[in-house]
Formats: sequence, structure tokens, C-alpha cells
Amino acid sequence: MVSQDFIKQLKGYGLTTARILYRMPDHPVLLQAYVWQDYDVAPDFPVLQGFLQFWQTKLEGPLHSVRVAHARLIRPAELDVRNGELRVH
Repeated sequence: MVSQDFIKQLKGYGLTTARILYRMPDHPVLLQAYVWQDYDVAPDFPVLQGFLQFWQTKLEGPLHSVRVAHARLIRPAELDVRNGELRVH
């Protein structure tokens, strides 16, 4: 059985991590950090956009900022061609 995460990676999804800073509802001067991670597609990030939409409509802590990092885990391998021969006995 193949993992659903692996299938997503084959379809172009990459691991996306977002650091979300938001204001505390009871103490709006204070910022709290939340780390979110899921597979998503750059540059539009529809999964992250959906999560942020949920946050803004259902949760009380107003968003301050969001920092995103994204990496495709499955990509073409780098091949470095060298002259020479390697023998394994």
C-alpha cells in the first residue's frame, strides 16, 4: 500500500512549513507563535490558504504575520558526470 503523502509528492506537492505569529485574544500586545506543516503546492499554497481562511473565520487570535518555507522532496536527481571507472569486487 502506497502512502498518500508519497502520492502527493509525485503530483508536485512539497513539504510546506509556516510560522504563524498571532495576537493573543486576551492580551493583544503579546504575540504567540504557531508552527503549521503539511504538503502543499507552491507558489499558490492552496492548503495553507485554506488553513489561514479557517483561522480567520473560526479562531479568535488575529494574525500578525506568516513566514513560509517550502521544499519539494521528490525532484530530479543531480547527476555529475566524471571521467573514470569505479570497480567493486
